[in-house]
Amino acid sequence: MAEEQNGGRPLKREEKVLLGILGLPAFALAFSITMVSTYLSEVARRYTHHTWLIGVIIGGEGVMALWVPMIVGTWSDRLQTRIGGRLPFVIAGSIPAAVAMALIGFVRSLGIVAIVAGVFFAFYFVAYEPYRAMYPDLIDEDEVSGRAQSTQALGRGVGTGLALLGGGLLLSISRPLPFFVAGLVLLGATVAFVLLTLKRVLDVQSRRPRGKGGREPPNISAIAGRVWKLMHEHTALRAYFVANALWEMALAALKAFIVLYLTLGLHYSLATASLIIGGVALVILLGAVVSGKAGDRFGHLRVVRIALWLYGVGYLVPIFTTSKPVIGAAVPFIAIGGGTLMTLAYAVLMPLMPEDQHGALTGYYSMSRGVGIVLGPILAGIAIELTKSGVFTATKGFQAMWIVCAVAAFASMPFLIALRRCSEDREELERR
Repeated sequence: MAEEQNGGRPLKREEKVLLGILGLPAFALAFSITMVSTYLSEVARRYTHHTWLIGVIIGGEGVMALWVPMIVGTWSDRLQTRIGGRLPFVIAGSIPAAVAMALIGFVRSLGIVAIVAGVFFAFYFVAYEPYRAMYPDLIDEDEVSGRAQSTQALGRGVGTGLALLGGGLLLSISRPLPFFVAGLVLLGATVAFVLLTLKRVLDVQSRRPRGKGGREPPNISAIAGRVWKLMHEHTALRAYFVANALWEMALAALKAFIVLYLTLGLHYSLATASLIIGGVALVILLGAVVSGKAGDRFGHLRVVRIALWLYGVGYLVPIFTTSKPVIGAAVPFIAIGGGTLMTLAYAVLMPLMPEDQHGALTGYYSMSRGVGIVLGPILAGIAIELTKSGVFTATKGFQAMWIVCAVAAFASMPFLIALRRCSEDREELERR
């Protein structure tokens, strides 16, 4: 019993090795997507001064998130090959994504930048959803699964932090360099992952009974129909969909234009801006670690509610001032709040899942994120465009980005309250 309270039995040596290997793609995929979503704006602005157009290009990530994960996630459940149903998607997604990533810095027109970025976003999701599903495939025991998810979260956190810190520094040396490096990291991690997991995948595949499967993709309209039915039948799921979309919207707007805000709006050098962003990433990582433990102890919804107030109030400060010390004082609130929401968003969804619909809810979660990722950069780009010649001339309009972030954070609060009421009603029914 004591062992269970302290995280279960000690890990065997081979389990530690497996968890380390499984963390490789999480690191590389987080490194690559963060590099693009944060620093693509710096590449695109060389070809256009229309921030709404830059927002549309970066929002392509959300467009792909709306439908690609639903297809490939379900398809990987059904696909039968000699190396299983997941690994073919990891290979088929990661390699083209790495190539597209490496090309971003070399292209010389906005249209080609948009096309290459779109290709990267599409293949990123082809690889990511089946990769995430490999955890329950390869890890047999429930008492190890929690630490497996922690390893994945650690890989994502390190990848995100290094991309935020190193992207601007590499970009200040050469425009193609950060994207080329990220492409190499993704390609190298994929090759290592495939080679190191192939034997175990083959062993698992040989022990698994062959059922009905196929190579044809699933019917996306049927999948979307199941997700829509879940939303229609469950009030809590509808509230969560909107709340999570708004959380992602705030984060996506921030990532899309934070580099341009710091360099063009506050006149920092690209290298200095990268160091600032890297420092914030460390605070976000700290917030993620602390919030996970706090959520388990005090309740996920309660911790998220507190984080939202920190998040929203922090976003209000840069709207009304360009004072660097004042903005600096607000940044930890934004970082801790953002780290908390990124960590606990899925944990808030898990208790809402109907017992027989866990698979469908994966697509539901991706759709919710996709809506926010599409809207955030586009709305922030439009706000910047509308205010650059009037209200926020001093920062060339980039100050308006914070309005979109703050509105999204505060707008999610009524839906969080609805979630809490649904949770309290469910607990009351269980007590009866």
